[in-house]
Amino acid sequence: MTSDLYPAARDLLATLIGFDTTSRGSNLALVEWVEGYLDRLGATHRRVPNPDGTKSNLLATLGPAAPGGVVLSGHTDVVPVDGQPWSSDPFVLTERDGRLYGRGTCDMKGFLALALAAAPELARTARRPVHLAFSYDEEIGCLGAPAMIEVIRRELPAPAVVVVGEPTSMEAVNGHKGIATFHVTVTGREAHSSQTHLGVSAIMEAVPLMARLRTLAEQLQAEADPASPFMPKGPTLTIGMIEGGTAHNILARECRFVFDLRTPGGRTPAEIVVPFLAEAKALDAALKARAPEAGVTVEMRTDVPAFTPERDGAAEAFVRRLTGDNGPPRVVAYAAEAGQFQQAGFSTVICGPGSIDQAHQPDEYVDISQMQRGALFMRRLIEWAAEG
Repeated sequence: MTSDLYPAARDLLATLIGFDTTSRGSNLALVEWVEGYLDRLGATHRRVPNPDGTKSNLLATLGPAAPGGVVLSGHTDVVPVDGQPWSSDPFVLTERDGRLYGRGTCDMKGFLALALAAAPELARTARRPVHLAFSYDEEIGCLGAPAMIEVIRRELPAPAVVVVGEPTSMEAVNGHKGIATFHVTVTGREAHSSQTHLGVSAIMEAVPLMARLRTLAEQLQAEADPASPFMPKGPTLTIGMIEGGTAHNILARECRFVFDLRTPGGRTPAEIVVPFLAEAKALDAALKARAPEAGVTVEMRTDVPAFTPERDGAAEAFVRRLTGDNGPPRVVAYAAEAGQFQQAGFSTVICGPGSIDQAHQPDEYVDISQMQRGALFMRRLIEWAAEG
């Protein structure tokens, strides 16, 4: 399965992989390069930056400023490579055994490269608009997309469909779980560890809270709807980070931990964590009674909505038509920006090259055959856009 767009997409992917856009840093170098590429095509584009200007979304239009277009959405940021045993430089595209290796090849610069490979012909021939919506900070809570989605909703002629190019093996996906992240800080009072009566160990006090979350996670698993299309079927809760303490012989002044809660549509994270918040509030009062400076805070940092299947969804039908996908409805357990687009009123589908099984891993890769399937999709998109 081949397409004349694949060689260009491969070269573009090599360029995009070369930009280290790990979420903790900036994506502006990549954005500036893409802007130069689009300028040579005469495409209109604009940035939608974060508040301090250190990162930015990029929104571009190929073809006329008219309603009924298609949005190709993808994120520019990638997850860290720290501590992972890579066999090759993660920021140099490496081809081995029918695969393209590099951080972001699968998640999700492969889709960005395919969209950019199609851009020259779209700029010349499109009679229907194709919009490129490249975001920042998807990997740390889909933080960048909402401002860009609002610009699309408010300022662009209404698009007909949104295609979010997360890895789905180039098959249509019509649902994903939502995700909320919570940062918990337990503050105690430092003292010598032999004088526990004089201090409050934040770590010791945090342990029961974390145990409560483990119990809640087990309860959610036990209560999961057997008919759910997701795997795992119900909401999932995991503690992903723990920090705190100074030395083994000092009662810890602070303990911080972060947990995420992934939920199918129907139950909200705020509803699910009510018992935990009540326990945290009670512990806060108890700690303050022992030391006024002590306590517990819980902050919800992100709340990405679930993406729910649309009845007779225009976006899903569009992608199935272009890919020839006649398979059953599909959902994914990971969260993405699709729920945010859907929440803003856009018919949305997820479809992109590669598998989530390769994402976030050492030696992350995308199969060349997947990129070729994506290139064929883009060829058919070009033909659709040229029809007018």
